Amino acid sequence: MVNEHAVFYSRLLTEFTLTFHIIYATIGVGVPLLIMIAQWIGIQKNDEHYILLARRVARGFVITVAVGVVTGTAIGLQLSLLWPNFMQLAGNVIALPLFMETFAFFFEAIFLGIYLYTWDRFENQKKHFLLLVPVALGASASAVFITIVNAFMNAPQGFELVDGELVNIQPLVAMFNPAMPTKVGHVLVTAYMTSAFILASIAAFRLLKGSNHIYYKKSLYLFMKLGLVFSIATAMLGDFSAKYLVEYQPEKLAAAEWHFKTEKGASLLVFGLRDGEDVKYAIRIPYGLSILAHYNPNAEVTGLDQFPEDEIPPLYIHFLFDLMVSIGFFMVAVSAIYIIGKLRSWRWIHSKWFRWIMVLGGPLAVIAIEAGWWMAEVGRQPWILVNYMKVAEAATSSNHVDLMLLLFCIIYLILGVGSVVVLRRMFKRNPIEREIADRKAEKGGDLS
Repeated sequence: MVNEHAVFYSRLLTEFTLTFHIIYATIGVGVPLLIMIAQWIGIQKNDEHYILLARRVARGFVITVAVGVVTGTAIGLQLSLLWPNFMQLAGNVIALPLFMETFAFFFEAIFLGIYLYTWDRFENQKKHFLLLVPVALGASASAVFITIVNAFMNAPQGFELVDGELVNIQPLVAMFNPAMPTKVGHVLVTAYMTSAFILASIAAFRLLKGSNHIYYKKSLYLFMKLGLVFSIATAMLGDFSAKYLVEYQPEKLAAAEWHFKTEKGASLLVFGLRDGEDVKYAIRIPYGLSILAHYNPNAEVTGLDQFPEDEIPPLYIHFLFDLMVSIGFFMVAVSAIYIIGKLRSWRWIHSKWFRWIMVLGGPLAVIAIEAGWWMAEVGRQPWILVNYMKVAEAATSSNHVDLMLLLFCIIYLILGVGSVVVLRRMFKRNPIEREIADRKAEKGGDLS
């Protein structure tokens, strides 16, 4: 018998944990590649500013990794405590990617420790740079394996269900499911994009606060360029994701687009308010949904009228989809304007108001990531394992999940506030001007 109290609080705690964890997980996946790029540019250009950029970002990265480990462990714990029926049914199938994710993290952590410890122990920067390769590979591999678990929940395969039990389990077939390519690609690229815009936001903020050092100007230019590249790649992968939904989860696409009736030449709705099946105040793009779904303006798009009412995802995911896409296109525009402006020497891109827009880019990118994950998870409802097990069937029957929610909220509050305080003090006590002066004294060179 389903315990509605337990189901509600299990969902709430899982959603809250993922919402908090995804910030640190995204940074944990994206930042190592950006550190590697910054150090490589510094080596190739013999530019100490980029070397210092890699070094300073790596210091802060360690703090976010530590918090990500705690929240990641919490997710693993909650899978067993909150969703025991799901783990009993599918645990054997997803055990391999879960194990590989742990292995990838330890691989990353070991080389990250060596990389940080040996900063001043390599005369040849290229040899030190090589330590970053396994760090970046481990971080990305960790995201790949955990995303495979999520992909399996959306497109389960590699087993047979006999009398309520999974038999003839084929872990590799389960891992390489139809949802895997688009989900893995989207997660990786959005992590790189979000991390780039966060670091660009920090550089823009320091410039606004009066630190007109060339270090921050180089940092801003580098991360805005990377943000532009990865945001364009995100848009392309988002299109592939839509094509996946058309074939495998059409009800999710229909719910996200408020497409109630199956029809040809379907319009794409942007924003709007819903009154039943009547949508008002929306921006309608004629034939847009048919083109998005099939590259054909006259193609038929499946509507919500083809699905049982109890299998239709919550319709508020429409707002999550619009928010995610709107921020994505906004950041493409802002980064493109900045890069073009730098190339054409537009002075106004250095104005306070435009720098404030770039500062907002970091938080906006995080909001887009959150909206995307909420859409992905809520859009799978009512299923935890699509077409096999519903969320209500998977949850624990314990009456103490509300107490767990309170305890974990306290933990997340401490971790969140603590990480911000530590990072702020770390860089406030060691500003770039002081570090450059120290490096200049050590090397006897000009780093100003």
